Amino acid sequence: MATAPDQHHATAAALLPLVGGPDNVTSVAHCMTRLRLGLRDRSLVQDAALRAVPGVLGVVEDDTYQVVLGPGVVARVTPAFEALVAAGRRETGGVTAEELAVRGAALKAARTERNATPLKELLRRVANVFVPLIPALIGCGIVAGLNGVLTNLGLLPALVPALAATASGFMSLLAVFVGINTAKEFGGTPVLGGAAAAVIVFPGVAKISAFGHPLAPGQGGVLGALAAALLAVHVERWCRRRVPEALDVLLTPTLTVLVAGLTTLYGLMFVAGEVSRAVGSFATWLLASGGAPAGLVLGGLFLPLVMLGLHQALIPLHTTLIEQQGHTVLLPILAMAGAGQVGAALAVRARLPRNGSLRTTIRSALPAGLLGVGEPLIYGVSLPLGRPFVTACVGGAAGGAFVGLFHQLGVSFGATAIGPSGWALFPLLDGSSGWLASVTVYACGLGTGYLAGFLATYFFGFTPAMLAALDAPAAPEGDGGGDVRSGLPARPR
Repeated sequence: MATAPDQHHATAAALLPLVGGPDNVTSVAHCMTRLRLGLRDRSLVQDAALRAVPGVLGVVEDDTYQVVLGPGVVARVTPAFEALVAAGRRETGGVTAEELAVRGAALKAARTERNATPLKELLRRVANVFVPLIPALIGCGIVAGLNGVLTNLGLLPALVPALAATASGFMSLLAVFVGINTAKEFGGTPVLGGAAAAVIVFPGVAKISAFGHPLAPGQGGVLGALAAALLAVHVERWCRRRVPEALDVLLTPTLTVLVAGLTTLYGLMFVAGEVSRAVGSFATWLLASGGAPAGLVLGGLFLPLVMLGLHQALIPLHTTLIEQQGHTVLLPILAMAGAGQVGAALAVRARLPRNGSLRTTIRSALPAGLLGVGEPLIYGVSLPLGRPFVTACVGGAAGGAFVGLFHQLGVSFGATAIGPSGWALFPLLDGSSGWLASVTVYACGLGTGYLAGFLATYFFGFTPAMLAALDAPAAPEGDGGGDVRSGLPARPR
């Protein structure tokens, strides 16, 4: 005669194939009377057969698929059902890439929800001001790099001035574009934002003094342009609420440009210029004196900053450094985080030789990862797995320390544009020691990140339990253990 535990196990064993097998179950929970299941494919459920299982009192479809088992019984059937799901996944090759993708999507959604704080929302909107400018920054940066190569080699001297004008034209008016995008993002009239910011680059500002110091064209840069356009938006909104409709078309734009322009000339340009100068000086000092430790911290913490949404605060800093120094020294170091991610993904693939679906996902996402697009690997592989995300950060820290060390040794370089990373950053590198030295150090930094990320993940990225769940051999086709092609256990005969 069967004992109660045997009956509960038998009920769970009867239910599992009828809801599509272990690979169709994404979550298991229970309340007082119901077994609540998250299902990947509802069409695989055999409702009629499930209702006929002894002990099943009914089914309810809601946000989860609910099997009514009754009080007391459900609390005993659920652990048995969970154990069968876990065992079934091991028999069919463990966790699949599809399941990790679902976990990654959930983590990404949760991160997005957590990031919806006022500060992070502001950073996101500021980032939206600069992101549309990235294509022009990349194009002009590459043209500037080509111009530098031709100048150094003494080739095509007649073309050099034309390339210089092509590369520098956009940068000379960058403040205007920032003003336009700022007004657009924050709800103002774009051209008024551009007009307020344009005073920053007007050559005639050299005749004006603020706080006892003469102004210089471009002083304050993109930070001043951002502040000027934000002020213009607020002035415009104030005018729209208070100026009579009959006079709105004349007074609102006039007051917006006048108030924002004068405030920019006699206040914002000077303050933003001092802030910009401090940003440039601090970045130079940090790497010149901090070297490897500074690079280690920057490279190791960049992926967590991305998870928290705080990386968006770096976009205006990068743009300020490019405007001031011709390149941003921070970006090549932060790019090492992507190298650690690639190394970690290669280690995951090496450690899971029998998990075909996950290996296929990694193989597909690696080209993008090598070019600096790490999101497929982050949300499809390392973050859902947990530990490999941490070891990827270790790889980024090692690569950042390598590049930071050479900054301290005098090989200072940066990227002439933001956006690209990984291998795509090579054409945009520029530094005081020449392009060849910059490329060599950056390539060795990537190699260090790949290797450190791989080794850290290979040796410390998995627990024995993780390996057992992720890389158990699949049951061979035809042995009665399951349908290997579908990943589901065999139907009972």
